[in-house]
Formats: sequence, structure tokens, C-alpha cells
Amino acid sequence: MRAARVDRLPMSGPADVSAIAALLRSGDVPADSVVAILGKTEGNGCVNDFTRGYAVQSLRALLAGYLDAAQLDRVSMVMSGGTEGGLSPHWIVFSETDAPATPDPALAVASVATPGLSPTEIGREAQAGYVRDAVHRAMAQAGIASPEDVHYVQIKCPLLTSERIAAVSGDVAVQDTLKSMGLSRGASALGVALALGEVQTVTDAMIGTDGGQWSSRASASAGIELMSCEVVVLGMSRDWAGPLGITHSVMRDAIDAVSIQSLLAQIAPDAGLQASQDQLVAVLAKAEASPDGVIRGRRHTMLDDSDISSTRHARGFVGGVLAVLTGMTDLFVSGGAEHQGPPGGGPLAIIYRKETNI
Repeated sequence: MRAARVDRLPMSGPADVSAIAALLRSGDVPADSVVAILGKTEGNGCVNDFTRGYAVQSLRALLAGYLDAAQLDRVSMVMSGGTEGGLSPHWIVFSETDAPATPDPALAVASVATPGLSPTEIGREAQAGYVRDAVHRAMAQAGIASPEDVHYVQIKCPLLTSERIAAVSGDVAVQDTLKSMGLSRGASALGVALALGEVQTVTDAMIGTDGGQWSSRASASAGIELMSCEVVVLGMSRDWAGPLGITHSVMRDAIDAVSIQSLLAQIAPDAGLQASQDQLVAVLAKAEASPDGVIRGRRHTMLDDSDISSTRHARGFVGGVLAVLTGMTDLFVSGGAEHQGPPGGGPLAIIYRKETNI
């Protein structure tokens, strides 16, 4: 049967693919078995964060030595910029292998890219439709039978630049390139919500404005380095075997430690925190500065900082909460959670070794 393998590997910078190269050389992970690679890079996570494109370029140069052009294009490379605070830059490599059949479902993974978007479609209903269709295709590829079995959908989506805006004579969702990141993330997240039945319809007017409409399992990151949306679906399936599983929750705000502790308790209900750490394979989370300017009734200033984007504050803040509770700093914390969880909160997923059933 198919089985998923997940390797969390360090990087010294966006050009450092040495840990992945060693994995490929060892023969433990054949290059043609790689489904997707996620990366946390140390840029600013904003429009001009070129560490994301640099990392993708570095990965493609490495994999080109093993794969032909068509095979290479099938590997999703989702880079999320920003490792503020104590977050550690790292790679997460998802690959497919074989394992003996097991009675219980196991982690399943598939990735699909949407067609290229026109700048006129970024941050609008059309983008949500592309992502909805991609999620459905990825679920079919992974043999994930039900939306309830999907636990996390990671998306890399495009943003607007001044050049892209000019190319369509200004017919865009927003003229501000930084704000276009949020609209693109929001449209992608609502596309996931459509696919999983969390919302019934999406309109241009609701994207970025209706905070009551959100997905509990979407994580979207916008970047300059692509014009399509790369969609990686993670869930549980009886068509897959192996030792890995995934579970998810939603952080209701940036300090919702209870939701994190609940997931850790599911993974290792009879063990302490250290035993739980031994079972953690990857932690994926969204973070945003609460848009109403308060956290549990107390004012925060993340939205008022003219020097540092609020997404940078949020990543460092939520990353610190997660690090305390998991004992890890190589955490895939992505900033900007428009329509990804409730306002000020965000989805959270943990990939774990199934030493204990949940």
C-alpha cells in the first residue's frame, strides 16, 4: 500500500539544500517519490521577500539532477517567508513510499497546481473556484474519501505587483500590492472552505471583509514567485498505510494554548509533554494579529507598527506559544490568516507517529 514519509530538515539559508541532497543520495527517498516540499525561509514574508523564490530555485536546481521537466513540475514547492523570534528555518519533505497494509487509516498526501491566474483573478471569486477544484482533485488522487478526513490544506498563491497590475490596466481586486497578499490568501482559504463544505458560496465582496466565513483547515501563503496556486492536501485515508497520522484543531486566538494541549493529549494521552515531543513529526499553524486590535480584551499594537508588518509580529508571537508547548522551534508558522480560522486565530495541525491511537 501507499505510505507517506515526512522528513523535517534544517537549512542554513534559502540556498542550503544540503540536507535534502543527503536524503536523496542515501536512497532512502528517491527523487521521483517526492510529492511536495514546504519551506520556512528567513525573509520578511512580504511582497519583496525573495528568499522564497531563491529557495524554490535552489530546490529545482537540485531536483533537476534527478527528474525530467514534467516530473519536476509535479513537485509542489511551498515556501513561507518569515522566521521571526525563535522560529528555525527548515524544510518539510513529503514523499510516497510503500508499507504493509494496516487496519487503521494513515496519513495521505497529494498535491495539485491550479492553472495560472490572470492578475484580474487574484483575490477574487475566480481564485477560490480554482482552489476548490484543486482540493477535490488532490483528495481524489490521495484516496481521501470524505471532507471530514482532510486535516490540513497548504496553499501557495500569487500576489499582485505593480507590473502585474499594469498588465491588466488596473482591473484588479486591490491596487496595494501588500494588501493583495491578504486577499489572495483569503480567496484561497475560502476555496478550501468551498471544497470541504465549510461555506456554500464565495463572492468578491466577502473576500477580506466577512470574518465570519472561514476554513478550519486552510493555510495559505502568498508569494511573488508563481502565478498559479499550489495546493497540498493532507488527511487520513484507509488507502494508505504506515506509521504516520495527522490531526487538527483551531486556535481561537494567538494564545489559545488549550487547543494545542488538546492535540498533544490526543497524540499521547497517557504520557507527559516530552513523550509527546518524541512523536511529533511536523507542526503547521497559521498566525495573525487580531484585526480588532485586542487579545482577550487587552489592546495589542501589532497593527499600528509602521516599521514591521503585523504578520511578522504574529509569526513570532504564535511561534513562541507553540515552542513552549511542543519543545520545538522548527515550526511551520505562516502569517496572515484571512478566512483561515476565526479572526485573530488560525488552524493548527500536527503530523505524528502513531505509537498511540487517537
